[in-house]
Amino acid sequence: MNRRQQELNLALEAMHFGFRAMTYKPDQRLAQLGLSRIHHRLLYFIARQTDCSINELLQAMRISKQYLHQPLRKMLALGYILQRPDPKDRRIKRLRLSRSGIKLEQELTEVQRERFADIFRKTGPVAEKHWREVMALLGEQIEF
Repeated sequence: MNRRQQELNLALEAMHFGFRAMTYKPDQRLAQLGLSRIHHRLLYFIARQTDCSINELLQAMRISKQYLHQPLRKMLALGYILQRPDPKDRRIKRLRLSRSGIKLEQELTEVQRERFADIFRKTGPVAEKHWREVMALLGEQIEF
């Protein structure tokens, strides 16, 4: 293995351990509720796009309808997400968080925001800017 491969492996490992550290506490709380990371992501994206349609949610999350179906059904059944027909086109379903959904999303996401805030405070604005650039480029390369 050459030096560049070793450096890239270290980047992969950093990504793995960094992601694990960011999701550890929320994952623990989700497990207590019988939920998983996809359920947190649903709460997160719906919180930021209140009254979005299912198709809008699929586009925002960059996932397939098949991947969304079961977790969304569970969150509706548990009352964390509410669904109502669009007032102009009743075939379209609009999604929003219930009070309990808002509370859970805030609890899960705040842990992650605090961690980012602490890290960005320690590393400074230049490091944060570069991190955002790298993450944006990584996200662009996803094909569905």
